[in-house]
Amino acid sequence: MVSSLYVAERGAGPKTVVLLHGFGGCHDIWREVTATLAPGIRTLAYDLPGHGLSLDFPGSGPARAAARAVLADLAARGIARVHVAGHSMGGAVATLMALAEPETIASLTLLAPGGFGPEINGPLLRRYAAAADRREIRTCLAAMSGPQSPPPERIVGVLAEVRRRPGQLRKLIEIATVMTRDERQGVIPREQLDTLDMPVMVVWGTDDPVLPYTQADGLPAHFHIHHVIDAGHMLVEEEPGVVAQAVRRNMDRRGRRPTFDAAAS
Repeated sequence: MVSSLYVAERGAGPKTVVLLHGFGGCHDIWREVTATLAPGIRTLAYDLPGHGLSLDFPGSGPARAAARAVLADLAARGIARVHVAGHSMGGAVATLMALAEPETIASLTLLAPGGFGPEINGPLLRRYAAAADRREIRTCLAAMSGPQSPPPERIVGVLAEVRRRPGQLRKLIEIATVMTRDERQGVIPREQLDTLDMPVMVVWGTDDPVLPYTQADGLPAHFHIHHVIDAGHMLVEEEPGVVAQAVRRNMDRRGRRPTFDAAAS
């Protein structure tokens, strides 16, 4: 079956986890996470519209359009219910998917998600969008990561290869310009977040220089908040084991109940 979006499928089992990368990434950043999740879990790691092998997907850029595209792709594959994990921009896409089709989303694991507050490091993201060679990509990843987390050379190489494709840098610069207009990002209203009844876990590094971890303050009481001490924004690369554990834990949690008490950790 030919999909309109590129997706890397791995593993098999009764549960399916959809993985959505952040801005400027691609499906391959999830390799260590999927290796930890396997066996027994099927994973679908997407290239979001405008990224990687989904570069030419029409209407690429806005998170809402990406959410519609992933939901349509899942429907075309005959997949009725999935667990979703999304990082940064992918976290915004995951949240919008859950708001649009809550019956499709069994659990939602959000890693420093976009759209939870207006603050955003626009200059750094725009520099990252324009990074064309390994040295500049490495410098940008280091600036977005925690002080104890040097960028993995495998990831640097993967991103450098992706950005050599004709039109990729131009598309990333275009998306970053829109995403950081007026040095603010679009915000998903808190009252909409409160309608989400599936298990929701939000994971945020305490040294995030892109989206401040204080954007997790004041979230609905049934959200489970987990702060990763000394981690930066690039949680998938910095702490793949922690990310995989968070996804597994959240898959086993129950949705909101009248007596549910979400604990911050």
